[in-house]
Amino acid sequence: MNTDDIWRLSATELSTRTRAGDVSAEAAVQASIDRMNAVNPGLNAVVEDLSTEALTRARELDKAREAGAAPGPLQGLPVTIKINVDQEGHATSNGVTALKDLIAPGDAPVVANLEKAGAVVIGRTNTPEFSFRADTDNPLFGRTHNPWGRHISPGGSSGGAGAAVMAGIGALAHGNDIGGSLRFPAAANGAVTVKPGLGRVPAWNPSQKAERGMLAQSMSVQGLITRSAADLHLAMPSLIAPDPRDPFHAPLPWRGAPLDGPIKVAFTRNTFGYDLHPEVNLALETARDALTDSGYVVEEVEPPNAFDAGRTGYRALMGEVYAMMKQDVDAAGSDTVRQIFEVYFQEFPPFAGTELLQMMAKRSHYAREWSLFMQDYPLVLTPFLPQPFFKPDRDTEGAEGVHEVLGCAVYSYAMNYLGLPAGCVPARLAPLASGPQPINVQIVARRWREDMAVDACIAIEQRVGRFSPHLWDLMA
Repeated sequence: MNTDDIWRLSATELSTRTRAGDVSAEAAVQASIDRMNAVNPGLNAVVEDLSTEALTRARELDKAREAGAAPGPLQGLPVTIKINVDQEGHATSNGVTALKDLIAPGDAPVVANLEKAGAVVIGRTNTPEFSFRADTDNPLFGRTHNPWGRHISPGGSSGGAGAAVMAGIGALAHGNDIGGSLRFPAAANGAVTVKPGLGRVPAWNPSQKAERGMLAQSMSVQGLITRSAADLHLAMPSLIAPDPRDPFHAPLPWRGAPLDGPIKVAFTRNTFGYDLHPEVNLALETARDALTDSGYVVEEVEPPNAFDAGRTGYRALMGEVYAMMKQDVDAAGSDTVRQIFEVYFQEFPPFAGTELLQMMAKRSHYAREWSLFMQDYPLVLTPFLPQPFFKPDRDTEGAEGVHEVLGCAVYSYAMNYLGLPAGCVPARLAPLASGPQPINVQIVARRWREDMAVDACIAIEQRVGRFSPHLWDLMA
């Protein structure tokens, strides 16, 4: 198998070969490095190249295997890590120039867990300043471009991760999500992800000097972006391995118990007054039909009000951000990000004082409503965004831009506030005037049942196929 074939393999396909010894870890890593060298200059997705240490580690894995060591589940898989998570000896800059020399004293749990499973980090991926935009650009490393074309934002804040993995740079891409930062890049680039639920993946940065706010702790999660839905079943069991540095991690198995009878799916097209684009509607119908043909019972029925939960949750988060983070943004952020935050505070007026505490408490009310609803409907199929993905820098265009980028994305951040897992999978390649563009849908699952969301993503992917081959033809 030549190197041009190796980088094209999904993580599942590649791990089958590396674990069997048909492909060495060094060959797998070298193939991704070669692909990174070929396409990253035009994308700026990977902003720290770790090729030298990656090849050294790959050779060590091969030597250990030859000496009789059992291969890990992710043996030799090339992966990328987002620059807002600690990797020992490297800067956790978070896209902020003032943090460019913040060198991590140790690995975050997600990095440690991936490496324990045999993965090899080949580079660190870009994020916007403070990882708080749905687009990816910063003064430290510059803009990341979407491999589908520069008319589409790569998404954010894990925009470098989404662009990298879909372009063929690495088999898995690490990212994180406080309001959509795994799902926005997946939707922008035609990738697949599952936003884990609260407590599912251990998280902590050894470099941090203070604990995060309560909503940041409860809404932010770590995860992976992949080219194929099945890769999440391969890799997420390693990512969720316990780490005592996260005292609120829930050490549950990846796979839950099978449910009795066919799984019921609630299907909604409700966009709460925002225009539903015809291509998004077609994507939803394709996903619905794929699930139906796979044996799910899909019923068009309204779940509890995601708009109310989402807007309340994000206004509460903005209240916490205003109190605990605004000073840092004002001190270290660029003019661009400071202006965006001012518009965030207009779009989502921050709760403060007693009202903030009341809205934080109300989280359990919304979560209970969804929990009761999901006793009957363990999965919910929703739009992710009501319109095709936006253009780069749309969120810099004042109130209208922020409203299009984040204001309408209630199905995204509602799930962070509720702490529910949510898969995001492409269901249509829309033939728009600007060129082909992925359209993703969202699959919400019961608490602790990320595996069910991924199963549904697999069923949809089996109908529409992976989008990476179409993208690579376009890039060529």
